[in-house]
Amino acid sequence: MVSTKSCKSPIARRLKCSTAVSLAFLALPGPTLAQQSATLTDDANGTALETIQVSGDWLGSGLQNSVKRYPGARTVVQKEEIENTGAANIGDVMRRIPGVQSTDNSGTAGSAISLNIGVRGLTGRYSPRSTVLLDGIPLAVAPYGQPQLSFAPVSLNNIESIDVVRGGGAVRYGPQNVGGIINFKTRAIPDEPGLTADASVRYNNYEDGKSNKQYSTFIGSQLDNGLGLALLYSGSDGSSWRAGSEETVNDFALKFRYKLTPTSEFFGKTSYYDVKSRTPGGLTVAQYNADPFQNTRPTDFWSGTRKGFDAGYLNTLSDTQEFEVRTYYNESFRQSVLISYANLVHQPRNYQVLGVEPRYTQRFNLGNTTNDVTVGYRYIRERGDDNNFNQVIASGAQTPQTTFENATDAHTAYIDDKISFGAWRITPGIRFEHIHSTRDDLKTGNTFETKNNKPLPSLSIAYLLNRDITLFTNYTTSFGPVQNTQLNSQTPNNPLIPELAKTIEAGARWKSKQLSAEVTVFNMRFDNQIQQVPGTLPATFMNIGKTKHDGIEIAVDYAFDKDGRLAGLNLFANYTYTRALQDSGVNRGLDVPFYSRTTDTIGARYQTGPWGFNLSSTHQSRQFADNANTIAETADGSNGEIPGFRTLNVQIDWKVPDTKGFDVFAGINNLTDKRYYTRNVDSNAGRMVGAPRMVYVQGRYTF
Repeated sequence: MVSTKSCKSPIARRLKCSTAVSLAFLALPGPTLAQQSATLTDDANGTALETIQVSGDWLGSGLQNSVKRYPGARTVVQKEEIENTGAANIGDVMRRIPGVQSTDNSGTAGSAISLNIGVRGLTGRYSPRSTVLLDGIPLAVAPYGQPQLSFAPVSLNNIESIDVVRGGGAVRYGPQNVGGIINFKTRAIPDEPGLTADASVRYNNYEDGKSNKQYSTFIGSQLDNGLGLALLYSGSDGSSWRAGSEETVNDFALKFRYKLTPTSEFFGKTSYYDVKSRTPGGLTVAQYNADPFQNTRPTDFWSGTRKGFDAGYLNTLSDTQEFEVRTYYNESFRQSVLISYANLVHQPRNYQVLGVEPRYTQRFNLGNTTNDVTVGYRYIRERGDDNNFNQVIASGAQTPQTTFENATDAHTAYIDDKISFGAWRITPGIRFEHIHSTRDDLKTGNTFETKNNKPLPSLSIAYLLNRDITLFTNYTTSFGPVQNTQLNSQTPNNPLIPELAKTIEAGARWKSKQLSAEVTVFNMRFDNQIQQVPGTLPATFMNIGKTKHDGIEIAVDYAFDKDGRLAGLNLFANYTYTRALQDSGVNRGLDVPFYSRTTDTIGARYQTGPWGFNLSSTHQSRQFADNANTIAETADGSNGEIPGFRTLNVQIDWKVPDTKGFDVFAGINNLTDKRYYTRNVDSNAGRMVGAPRMVYVQGRYTF
């Protein structure tokens, strides 16, 4: 494994020098047009290299097209690949990506209301350690104050691609990106004139008799006057595999794009999302053995709504200049209602987020180097309140409500320079965060306040060995600010400071006509973690947690020659080993809870004429439910080892002949009906059974 200790000092020195050079470059007189248009065309072996695209949006189409040369661990999954997996939700897709695990140790496990993704050994409960975006816009209800995605307004059927950057993208995106950057990209507005439309219906039936339906519709067109429009809808209703787990989801989006000139456009999206999900909760060992699908908490549910608008202006000023500005505003409401003895505990919360993000990219030549310098700024304004009151079940009487009002103003500035010479691509950069947060207790009149200022340097290096192979390494620093609910613990004797992580990775990527392969090794130190002090009431948080993470990620995909005997056959596999250890306190050296050391996916796809056949298997090793890595299980099911498991999925798809655009998909997930479970650590703790065998059929008609 690569050691961060030996690299820390020289890398820090290089970053300071590189940043200073980049700033100096911006002050130089502009080069001539001939100099600006010069490109690097050949490496030492005479192999033609890619033309460098002027694009400051690393997570837009420009970045997606440059995955092959990206200087870090990165996976992009397209819509067709998602459909071939037979995935019923986003978590099913994420489990197939190296270095990523989808966990269900929360009260909303198995539902669409939350998103539980852990990267490289970081906690997956509500995905708090990753920057999660929807079309480049933060998905969290409060990116700084509550990054946890206990309410995640995103639907799989509206997604065109999922872009997971596990390393190398920390400069531009934040604040919490130690677990990488995940961008869900919605379906695009058509580029060609005429109407493009499709509709689909999917029916999922579980082994225990529960079922649900999923719907989606897409209508889009590019008009002759330059206006492009697209309407997206995704919805579902029915039950998951647990009793009393009814759920309803509606996800609407209207996208627009207007070409102002041949080089500039105005674009945006207005969206609405609502969900209500009943959450059965955990079971004791005895309850699980009697019926793992039962529901002992029929009164519990979560619900939420999100209304949002985002707009942007993009202008490619010349072959060497690009300017973009984006703004967004959204309002979110989410609540949970959970039983606690004789009471129902209500926790309604409201959030409003405003963001503005301008950036400018300039290309110029200096000596034998070509430089793409991007300067950007981001302002995010968060306002909201979280409330709590109890309702007596027998009488309906309510206790007085407690209310906290939260406010955060965050300013971010960043600069990076993609320096190209020969076969090298070196990108130094730095991001600076200034954050001011307050939390007012309306009941007591107390105010809690914190200010954070943090520079975050980064360095990425890629070497284009030939047309097919890219070697890369990078060093990044990431942090997580003090969150709303943690501010109550802020005192002179307990001055909470932001969480800080330092990551170094190295790897190689091979992409050719038939073979795609990637291997990455990584080492990460996560310091200053803010954790709740056990046994404190009210909850108290301190900077007490340290963890260290290292491992290897491998992915291979091979498509047989179209003219060979195995034409139409595609084989794929990935494997991840992650050693995530606690590095502080009495449990130092033990595994972090709720994370498997090994995961893998293996599979094959065969396409012949209108038929497609898919076979795949996913596996994860055992996990622990607590910091002490307790093996013996408690009677209430809340603690103890969590056994590993493997599931098998099969699918058939068929393009119906003599019809225009009618496709049928059918498959079985968890073919062998493998029984497995995780554990819930919330107040409704216990065993949580995983999805049993599911048979599904889907029809899609494209107009």
